[in-house]
Amino acid sequence: MVVEIRQMVESDWPDVRRIYIEGIKSGEATFATISSISNSYIEWQAEHSSFGNFVAVENDNVVGWSSFSPVSSRCVYSGVVEISIYAEKAQRGKGIGSTLMISAIKASEENGVWTIQAGIFPENEASLKLHERNGFRIVGRREKIGKLEDTWRDTLLLERRSKVTGID
Repeated sequence: MVVEIRQMVESDWPDVRRIYIEGIKSGEATFATISSISNSYIEWQAEHSSFGNFVAVENDNVVGWSSFSPVSSRCVYSGVVEISIYAEKAQRGKGIGSTLMISAIKASEENGVWTIQAGIFPENEASLKLHERNGFRIVGRREKIGKLEDTWRDTLLLERRSKVTGID
C-alpha cells in the first residue's frame, strides 16, 4: 500500500465529510453529530487551523484525514492545538493514522505549536495507542464531560509537548 499525504483542498471535502460521518456513527470517535457537520468546506475550514489539514490518498482515493483546531483564542495558548485524525473504516489498522500523525506533528512544529492535545473516549483503544506511540501522554480523565446520545461520556485528555518548539 502506497499512501500519499498531501494538504487538504476543497475538492477533498466530500470524502473528508464521509469519513468523519463514519467516525461519528461508530460512537467512539467524537461528540459531534452528523447534523452538526457543515456541508461547506469553507465553513469547516474557518473553525480549523490553516496548517496540518492533510488527507491520506491511496489509488487516487481519500482514505483518511487530519486537522488541527485552536484550543483558545487567548494569545497565551497560540501554540496549543487539538488534533483530529480519522481513517476510513476499511483502512483502519493499516498505518494511515500513523502516517497522518507524523505529517501533522511535523507541520505543527514548523508552525510554532508547542503542545498538541487530544480528547479521546477511553474505549477508543486504537486511537489511544496511536497517540501514545507518537509521544502523547495521558494528563487526565474528564469525567462525564459531555453527553452523546443521552449518555454522559468521559474523555481522556492527552498531550504531546514538542521537544523543538517553545523550549526557550
